[in-house]
Amino acid sequence: MRFKWYFIAIPIVAVLITFFLVKKMAKQYISEVQISTGLLDPSKKVVSNETVDFFAVNQQFANIIEKFSRKRMINILTYNLMIHDLSDPKKSFRDHADPLKKLNDSDKTKIVSILQSKLATKALLTLDDNKGTYKLYDLAESMGYGEETLRKKLDISHANNSDLITVGFISENPNLSAYVVNTLSNEFLNIYSLDVSTNQSNSAMLLDSLLKSKELVMNRKNESLSTFKRTKGVLNLNEQSATVYNEISKYESQRADMLRTIVSNQGAINTIVGKLRGSDAYVNGSSRADNREIVNLKRQLQAANNAFIDGGFKPSDQRKIDSLNKLITIKSDINADENVLDPRTSKQSLVQQKLDLEIALQQAKSGIKSIDTELSTLRGRYAGMVPFDADIQNYERDADIATKDYMAALDRYNQSKTSQSLGLHLKIEQAGLPGNPQPSKKVLYVAGAGFVSIALCLGALFLLVLLDETIKDADRLRKLTKSNVIASVCKINTNERNPSVIWKENGGDLALEQYRNDIRSCRFELLKQLDHDDDQILGITSLEPNDGKTQLAYSLAYSFAMVGRKTLLIADNLPLVETNSKQISVNQSFQNFIVKRKLQTEDLITVMTKNAAKNSLLESQSFHNLKSGFEILKNEFDNIIIDINSLQDLNLAKEWLLFTDKSITVFKSGNKISSDQHKLVEYIQQQENFAGWVFNQTSTAT
Repeated sequence: MRFKWYFIAIPIVAVLITFFLVKKMAKQYISEVQISTGLLDPSKKVVSNETVDFFAVNQQFANIIEKFSRKRMINILTYNLMIHDLSDPKKSFRDHADPLKKLNDSDKTKIVSILQSKLATKALLTLDDNKGTYKLYDLAESMGYGEETLRKKLDISHANNSDLITVGFISENPNLSAYVVNTLSNEFLNIYSLDVSTNQSNSAMLLDSLLKSKELVMNRKNESLSTFKRTKGVLNLNEQSATVYNEISKYESQRADMLRTIVSNQGAINTIVGKLRGSDAYVNGSSRADNREIVNLKRQLQAANNAFIDGGFKPSDQRKIDSLNKLITIKSDINADENVLDPRTSKQSLVQQKLDLEIALQQAKSGIKSIDTELSTLRGRYAGMVPFDADIQNYERDADIATKDYMAALDRYNQSKTSQSLGLHLKIEQAGLPGNPQPSKKVLYVAGAGFVSIALCLGALFLLVLLDETIKDADRLRKLTKSNVIASVCKINTNERNPSVIWKENGGDLALEQYRNDIRSCRFELLKQLDHDDDQILGITSLEPNDGKTQLAYSLAYSFAMVGRKTLLIADNLPLVETNSKQISVNQSFQNFIVKRKLQTEDLITVMTKNAAKNSLLESQSFHNLKSGFEILKNEFDNIIIDINSLQDLNLAKEWLLFTDKSITVFKSGNKISSDQHKLVEYIQQQENFAGWVFNQTSTAT
């Protein structure tokens, strides 16, 4: 609501500006030409049941549209329009610009002659044309017939699944629109048809020449093949050579098998011979080295026995004999373990296998000789056929290739002769005519300006709200703190701060009336919680010093007295602005009461001031003395309201909160909770006696 006048004023200004801008807009006339292509019209096809490749067709439509709007076509249109306006100024589509008005009739005639020459040669209009006697490029721009100007108002399109291409042009003159679309369409059809006809004639001549050359080559290759067969007396060389080749392949396979048998048998014989010669321990038994070692040990044992007897049976000789016996036993056991099989049996078996393999080897060597003889005969026969076969294959391959080339050339030639050229399908189905003016868009422009301005205002307001971190309503405070907001108190528009004056004011001030009602609502919520828990002491603090907690404390004390509650207010001095205002009588100090225990009570409201020096409460008196002092006060009064320091002075606020039964925190509308204050919010909400928030100094409806 604070920005409502912006939402009213800005759209109105935007609408008025747009209205005056579009008021003098010229009417717009559109003319269209429809050109049929025959690409999707079955009645114009030679073969009516042929399938349609829509991808290829779309490519053809896109190609035609691109050719329509290419630079050469637009320049041709520019030449025609300039020639029309310069040749007959009375029938000119547009008023001549200042550069043309400065030219005389002779100059205009020369310009027309130059334009006709460029139109005949289909020359492009570029900046180089400004280097001549007349600046043709700038003249075209000044007349509104420049390339970019025409492109912006020219529309060439093709509707899906339609055989028609639509050429449209919009301008301030109906005759100009009709002239542009008709001239452009006729020029395009003439140029496109001429190009296609020329290309098709050149293609037909090329295909005809290619077809004749392919036919000559094919006939020559077939005649060579026929001559060779007649002179060589060849009947069916392919089958004969195939039969001989299969026989050769069979014998070569048998020979390869015998060679593998010979190699494998020879390898097996060599392995058996190696085993018989001692390479296998299972066949030859223990090695000679082991046996010689055992014999040597036995000789040493015999010598040790002799030494034992001759030496008088010494214990040392006996130990030597025992050691030699153990070594002989170990070596004998090793030989016994190694000779699990009988070597003689193994040798006999290997000798028998060797004899069998040698017989099989000899048989294979004998059989391969007969196969080699047969292969020699077959290869001789095949060698005699190879020259003829190679020649015939060459002749047949050449003849086949020549025939395929000729058939491919013939197909292309027939397709070229039977298919209709795309350029011959193009036809103007509907010429462009001067039409009625287009519906005026002035209303749309004006309405659009209004809607856009409102949208911009909403966007700006959204950004302001999105970037605005201040808290301006109780619901947002409740969501951010996740705790209860017990009341909202409106802002007083006057400078009066004395609650006795505020509560007695009857001048019809709606803000004061709303303030009193808000205080009553806050009093109701607080007394409900205090009486429910039989509590008496209420502490009021805030996040910042100037959030209005002192004013709220005085107002609540006065409202408590209004319902007959004997109330003590411990607070700072209420700042009074009005000089004629009367402050609530303050003549006692809380610190003096704690020390002297002397109290002077008023009728319903008694006010004690705190120490303005902001000294520590617990440093002035012990906790026990303070507690007992508050007990005296609780017996004397129904309720005690303490204006506690803000949470910025957290050390002082903590001390005062020790003696409260309930506490509330005042938050001023329009403030924001900084990152440092979040810790204070968490602290105050963790207090068991925390009753909630009071949203202070809210705006009031007028």
